[in-house]
Amino acid sequence: MSRTARLFQLMQALRSGPSPRTSVQLAQDLGVSPRTVHRDIDALRGLGAVIDGEAGFGFTLIEDATLPPLGFTNDELEALVLGLREVQLIGDPALSNAASEALRKLQGRLPQRQSHRLSHAVLTAKRFNRPAIPTIDVADLRQAAWDERMVEFAYTDANGADTRRRVNPLGIVYMDRSSVLLSWCHLRRDFRVFRLDRMQEMDVTEESFRPKRIPLLREAIARLRAEREAQDQET
Repeated sequence: MSRTARLFQLMQALRSGPSPRTSVQLAQDLGVSPRTVHRDIDALRGLGAVIDGEAGFGFTLIEDATLPPLGFTNDELEALVLGLREVQLIGDPALSNAASEALRKLQGRLPQRQSHRLSHAVLTAKRFNRPAIPTIDVADLRQAAWDERMVEFAYTDANGADTRRRVNPLGIVYMDRSSVLLSWCHLRRDFRVFRLDRMQEMDVTEESFRPKRIPLLREAIARLRAEREAQDQET
């Protein structure tokens, strides 16, 4: 098999298989060694493909430079408008501004017929009770989660008790009346949820927990889902 054909097959395997795919799994699919897969991953990255992951933890295709940009159906466009308008209402200031800018960019780049549809979309979003305003810079927290860097902050719980926490930030959930951080707490040695409006004095550390965020986030969500199902059964 030529190298070009092998790179093409590797891209197909990354597109179609469940993510993340380990080098061993990809090597078995392609009939090559894991070392060859690692070299080919580096080659694809050099050609413009955005592939997340590293040896031992698997690889995920984030952006495929060979695929053309997609257009939008009318329903897809309505869904985008509705989602972005919801973010304008519930997001932190940086995220809300980003949603507004994204709408403006869509407006300028869509065909005229769809640009008119965006301006006069049937759907919109309203919130009469917006989530409590965060007391930290949520943009910094989001970036720390993406960079997989631990954060420290002061926290006041529902009973008024003050503690200092050091956590792995996993994800942020925007709920009806508050926005919360899903995290692994080093003080409690377990998953914990923290309201953003009760966090103070947050510092982003230089300590990394890469590449554990995605598996930890999946475990945290599964734990929350199991707890909710158990509560539903009790009622």
